[in-house]
Amino acid sequence: MHKAGDRVRIVTNDESIEGILLPDESHYHVVKLDSGYNIGVDKKRVKDVKVLEAHKEKREKEHVVAAKKGLPSITILHTGGTIASKVDYETGAVTSRFTPDEILALFPELRDIANIDSRLVRNMASDDMRFAHYNILAKEVEKEVAKGVKGVIITHGTDTLHYTGAALSFALRNLPIPVILVGSQRSSDRGSSDAGVNLISAATFIAATDFAGVGVCMHETTNDTTCVILPGVKCRKMHSSRRDAFRAINTTPWARVDHKTKNITFLRTDYPRPNGTFNVKPFKETLKVGLAFVHTNMYAEEFACFKGWDGLVIAGTGLGHAPISEIDAETKEHPKIFNAIKQLITAGTIVAMTTQTIYGQVDMNVYAPGRKLLDLGVLGNLADMHPETAFIKLAWLLSNYPAAEATRLYGVNIAGELSERLEPGTFP
Repeated sequence: MHKAGDRVRIVTNDESIEGILLPDESHYHVVKLDSGYNIGVDKKRVKDVKVLEAHKEKREKEHVVAAKKGLPSITILHTGGTIASKVDYETGAVTSRFTPDEILALFPELRDIANIDSRLVRNMASDDMRFAHYNILAKEVEKEVAKGVKGVIITHGTDTLHYTGAALSFALRNLPIPVILVGSQRSSDRGSSDAGVNLISAATFIAATDFAGVGVCMHETTNDTTCVILPGVKCRKMHSSRRDAFRAINTTPWARVDHKTKNITFLRTDYPRPNGTFNVKPFKETLKVGLAFVHTNMYAEEFACFKGWDGLVIAGTGLGHAPISEIDAETKEHPKIFNAIKQLITAGTIVAMTTQTIYGQVDMNVYAPGRKLLDLGVLGNLADMHPETAFIKLAWLLSNYPAAEATRLYGVNIAGELSERLEPGTFP
């Protein structure tokens, strides 16, 4: 049986093709020719695939990386993503690299910044993250705090990186060290990859500052010049592919790191520093909290499906609106939506409002429908959390406090998620 890396001869009715078989591409065999070019062959056309030489795995020697005196210790915890991967150009496969010597081989600049330890926690797509994984990461960070490391870097897929940033910001109470999440928008086999710049900037920031909290380090612009350290609870992925996809929401970044000069500029003076006794408050892994986006032509069933859930965050339109008013013959469904939300709250589901505009704050005092939702007991008025942080905060509160106390604390600033006022210039 043939496999990726084998040297093969593929025979069709029209031709015979010889080369290195690359990883399977669904309906096609992809072969790297001796010329270096790749060619795809429709499997329907193939009469025979003969293995000429089986691929032999190359075992790379592991080396113990000697610590350098005078440098701080940083631990890198890997959850997957493209940031710590390497292309095998013989087979075309992208393989993960997680050991300290592999990381230093990929990013040699780290040798002069810190003594690096590195290990795999999970190798997963970020979309597969669950509350249980937040708890796993929190416990791993707790181990590193006990060891006395200067800081921790967590490599993470970018799609839900901001969820994890918020989750760890709540779960890791009174952090004495920096925990910086790093991702990569471009895979490591591309010249435009941002993996190295993001990782090196994060290590530079950890090694040289007294920051103690959860942050996200990603490109500030599309150039490889500077990265920004973003608050874990107030940042979000705002573009599907750009290298500067992450933005601070309703605030400014903590700091800017110049990748080339290694210069660090703090953009705010209120960044978190060591304070209090460190402890972990994890998530309840069986908790059911939903996130529902308001849209036109909604039906009451869309809210009724959350019956029996612990919590629900509504990403409302504008200032925090939902279609609950009957204004003509075509809107008779809207009072049913109001009643569905009412039934959830009456049955014990904690319901909170946020805004799908992302920037700005909820203000349900302005219009009558908003005031009706307030009177109903919907939380979140005047809060400026984006939907994902609101979702994470509600889940964390319900994991650690009785419902009445969680309801009270939802409006209290716990991890920097609520702004006292919206700062000028924070909307790009």
